[in-house]
Order: sequence, then structure tokens, then C-alpha cells
Amino acid sequence: MRLNQMLPVLVLLAAGFAAHAQDAKPSAEVKVGTGVEKMEIQGESAAFKVAAGTKIYAWAKVAGAAESTVTVVFSMGERTSKMELKVPRSPYRTNAYRTFRAGDAGSWTVKVLSADGAELGKADFTVEIQ
Repeated sequence: MRLNQMLPVLVLLAAGFAAHAQDAKPSAEVKVGTGVEKMEIQGESAAFKVAAGTKIYAWAKVAGAAESTVTVVFSMGERTSKMELKVPRSPYRTNAYRTFRAGDAGSWTVKVLSADGAELGKADFTVEIQ
């Protein structure tokens, strides 16, 4: 088959892939760790035993939410801390952190929310303050 005969098929395939990508439901892969290096989580764990004043990072790979914002929410019971982050393209890796102090020990959840408040992803973890 010649290239000029294949061109209409290639155009249709490309249009189908583009339409599918636009219809993709926004989501986020969420990980928790002790740092972020080269846009990858470091010290990933579900349980942390840390000194007061230690930062714990939430890393997220956000897909399907280009040119929008997401909110990263750390919560334990009524305690919450939020950070709004821009998502210029998709997929996009980003991160936020919370500094844990005396009295912050317990079971925590970090959620990534879309601009309309829908949950895109979450991770649960526990913190013990030394």
C-alpha cells in the first residue's frame, strides 16, 4: 500500500487517539515519602517514625487534568492542610509536603483533588513522632 493510500487511515487513527485522550477521566497516582529527587518520591513508606519538624512529601502523577489546578490535602480527623498546585500538561508529576510536629502522630490521609473537588487519588500513612 502506498503512503498516499495509507494517509486517510493514519489521520483517522490519530483523530481516534486524540479523542480518547481528551475523554480520559482525570486521575492521580499518589505516593508518600521522605523526599522528592528528580521528580521521583524517595523514602516511600506507609509508616513513618520521624523527629518533630520532619517534612513528609506527597508525590502525585496527575493525568487527564492538563491546564488546571489540583489541591493536595493532608488530613487526620479535623486537622487538614492544603496546597493548590498548577497542572500545565498531562501527565504531570508534582509534589507537596507537610511538616510534622509533636502532636501530629497518628493515621493520616493525603488526597489529590481536582479543581471541582473530585478525588483523583489518595494514600494513607501513619506517623510516629520520636
